[in-house]
Amino acid sequence: MKNLIKSAMRYHLSLFFMLILLLGCSEDFLEVESNQETEEAITVENASELVNAVYNSFLQWPMSSFSWNGISSITSDDADKGSDPGDTGTDKHLLDALTFDATSISFNEIWEAHYDGIQRANQALSRLESFNELDDTLKSRLIGETKFLRALLYFRLVKMFGGVPLIGDVPDLNSNPNELLKRATKEETYVFIETDLQEAILALPQKSEYDSSELGRATNGAAKALLAKVSMYQNKWTKAYELTNEIIGSGEYGLTANYEDIWKEIGENNTESIFEIQARGETPTAGVQGYSVSQGARGDGGWGWGFNTPTQNLADSYEPGDTRRDGTIIFRGETLFDGRLVANTVVNPMYNQKAYSSALSDAWETGKNIRILRFAEILLINAEAALQVGGDAAAPLNQVRNRAGLSNAVSVDQMAVWNERRHELAFEHDRYFDLVRQGRAGTVLRAHGKSFVDGKHEVFPIPNDQIQKSGGLLIQNPGY
Repeated sequence: MKNLIKSAMRYHLSLFFMLILLLGCSEDFLEVESNQETEEAITVENASELVNAVYNSFLQWPMSSFSWNGISSITSDDADKGSDPGDTGTDKHLLDALTFDATSISFNEIWEAHYDGIQRANQALSRLESFNELDDTLKSRLIGETKFLRALLYFRLVKMFGGVPLIGDVPDLNSNPNELLKRATKEETYVFIETDLQEAILALPQKSEYDSSELGRATNGAAKALLAKVSMYQNKWTKAYELTNEIIGSGEYGLTANYEDIWKEIGENNTESIFEIQARGETPTAGVQGYSVSQGARGDGGWGWGFNTPTQNLADSYEPGDTRRDGTIIFRGETLFDGRLVANTVVNPMYNQKAYSSALSDAWETGKNIRILRFAEILLINAEAALQVGGDAAAPLNQVRNRAGLSNAVSVDQMAVWNERRHELAFEHDRYFDLVRQGRAGTVLRAHGKSFVDGKHEVFPIPNDQIQKSGGLLIQNPGY
């Protein structure tokens, strides 16, 4: 999968720029860097490059790094802004306190990045469909990969903003801007996501069926896992239970013996991995821009900017003996697994170990993969679904606990599963959205000192820049 990064094209279109596309030449969408493929080179022989460009969108700074960490992590009770008190990270202090508004830059960056990725996916699908000479099996797989990635992009958007404009193909000169920018409902957005994933499931091979050189591409298991998670977010528990049972029964995945190893370079794409954002740290680098360095220890003896730091509340919430505490949190004064001493002079008492890269840790781009879907989460979705539909919730829950060095759960109920999700998935961009879907975001986050307003902060604001550029066609979320 490291090969996916090579020669990937870069499309730079926000939702606003798609409107410009309607008024100009429809072939001007493609921007190509000097060392990359030209538009004319994208033929049937290198059709995979079209899909590689969609994967590559997840390496971008606005997509997977600073703004995404701010919106999906710093807003939660697991993380603080961190860094020096005077360094706001532009708006990360506002995200931390939940005092942001529609002008906060992170929302605009993340909106544009996701629609850029969606446009890449739509361009890929359009061109792939036109390649009649392409081997049918390969063509079907590449289309399945692209639909999986587009579904992932829309899933992140619907969790952040609720219903969003659904752009399912390449806009043409006859497109109606009013229709293009019309916000779908949340329910309509989920239907779109489900359709993409159902089609991806039919088209994609199992992880074990890929050649080793293709390791990291979207798989049948990844599409089922994402659909199971999408189903959980909609309380479609029967579907979530069926899908997770299929994944568990496939024999394709298992738990990594040592939790901390998951986050090391040696743990990339291992037995627990269902889907990861792939990075390459060697020259030329093609990693997730700024992901590791922006979260690295700050100050004298540090190597990074120090943002997105664990809260004391998170650190204190682990049971005694839970190995996930040390596997998740870097503590000031400790010696890390690779021998690096975290000096007592660094600014913050704790940092995110899941973002740590032992090689080139202070580089803008490292070889650090970001884990998106793991087998442990499938077990926890299965346990939560079993409680709803009737089934064995204890076995999958205790598998996760036992790997963490804990004994079987004393009671197996909803709160037990929710607590395991917090500790298993801390800093994996789920906590805020979990609290919202569980209906307890206000209670938990206000107790943590955050200004959560019921009926407002369940979603984030549509970026003001996008509303202005749309001429008011985009409608703001309530309360903003």
